[in-house]
Amino acid sequence: MASVFRAGSQLASGSVSFVTRRTALTLALGAAGGTAVLALAVGVAIGTHWSARHGSGDQAAVRVEHDYAIDQLGKLNASVAQIEPRIARLTAQVGDLRDFEARLNRPRPAPRASAAPASSGAASEPDTSATDGEGEGGPALPPRRCGDLTPLLGRHADAERTGRQLDCLAATLSALERQTADHAVAYAAFPGRMPADGARFGSPFGNRTDPFTHRLSFHPGLDLIAKTGTPILAAAGGRVVFAGEKSGYGNAVEIDHGNGLMTRYGHASRIVAHVGDLVLPRQYIADVGSTGRSTGPHLHFEVLVDGAPVNPAAYLALFAPTAHG
Repeated sequence: MASVFRAGSQLASGSVSFVTRRTALTLALGAAGGTAVLALAVGVAIGTHWSARHGSGDQAAVRVEHDYAIDQLGKLNASVAQIEPRIARLTAQVGDLRDFEARLNRPRPAPRASAAPASSGAASEPDTSATDGEGEGGPALPPRRCGDLTPLLGRHADAERTGRQLDCLAATLSALERQTADHAVAYAAFPGRMPADGARFGSPFGNRTDPFTHRLSFHPGLDLIAKTGTPILAAAGGRVVFAGEKSGYGNAVEIDHGNGLMTRYGHASRIVAHVGDLVLPRQYIADVGSTGRSTGPHLHFEVLVDGAPVNPAAYLALFAPTAHG
């Protein structure tokens, strides 16, 4: 994947990297909107140009040229009609991604120190490794534009040349749509959606007094208090890699979201997902319960980066900070 969110353990320390072509998208979308407007103006110029010629020269020849111009204008209008809704969709999608990026990069207070015991396997240093995947690089040059349509608004409007400009614009939009789709996939795989609607926060991530031994222990997840039977929803899209009974967790589900990210859902009363299932964000996967090492009905929710647990609250806060109760 060419464009991904790298949501590593650095999220827990308040620093997140979002790899994006934001500048190129902004420039290209601006050019796209402007070009569509100019193309419509070109259609008007074509009609005016041929009308002016109608009063002179051979009437039959002018009529043929006029009919040809009308045909070309119809084709141009059809092209613009196809392009305009694509621009609108891209603008909305890029707007959503920008909003999410702003939340990712918004300064957040450093979390309270809650170092895990040495045997817990939790990461103590931020993960600053580069994102795995296809290699990319090279100099960053300004995006190529489809040309300047302004000269076409003069007396010698050229429908054929305008058509080529619209073809160029359509190709540019196709490239932008592919890039936006890549971002949308990464967005869907980011585990920030509330996995149990109406739940309230219980025992937090970090060191705590164990409810069974009453000794200090490390809690690798976040407890979300909810009634038995409350639907458990996938915090992000991904593939189910475990669904069954797990020591300490009771009935549990694990979802691999790619890019080193995984989520775990414990103490379920019932599991409806199966290993190998591809799930969408907020897809129903299980029911809240109190199986395993549990004192009452709740969802034990974990986010793991490269196998190490990180604070799930930092991820949930990016999506719906007012829904955490």
